[in-house]
Amino acid sequence: MIIPFEGTTPRIHPTAWVAPTAVIIGDVEIGPDASVFYGCVLRGDVNAIRVGARSNIQDNSVLHVDRDAPCTLGEDVTVGHMALVHGSTVGDGTLVGMKSALLSRSRIGSGALIAAGAVVLEGAEVPDHMLAAGVPAKIRRELEPEQYEGFIPHAGRYVELAKKHARL
Repeated sequence: MIIPFEGTTPRIHPTAWVAPTAVIIGDVEIGPDASVFYGCVLRGDVNAIRVGARSNIQDNSVLHVDRDAPCTLGEDVTVGHMALVHGSTVGDGTLVGMKSALLSRSRIGSGALIAAGAVVLEGAEVPDHMLAAGVPAKIRRELEPEQYEGFIPHAGRYVELAKKHARL
């Protein structure tokens, strides 16, 4: 469902795929080859949501905003199943684990890994190429190049998977 809100209609690139059960509301922009899977909600009602090229938002995830905190995903970002990204900035090539939560005004660097179930607190920062895990999330270690470089082809596989779902 694509729903305008207060005169602003979501903008979805023609090569992006949005599942028929996803809900996209208001000031949302979805970039080239990005995908939004089943049951996701992207609610850009009081601020903007931007999803970069080739990023994928997996089943039942929620992206929302605060009046002072837009939600921005860079390129080649993977948001795992049932994750919450709320008024956060996520750098290119980052993997946000399943059931994790990024709270308002948190900033996640490029090539970072947010572990499954982690809670990144309001205003927290995770630098480039770092693993953050736990509740609350703490920096655990620096990722090896082969780890964070693997997040880009992982996102690429979702581009191909979304094309298959688009044909259903």
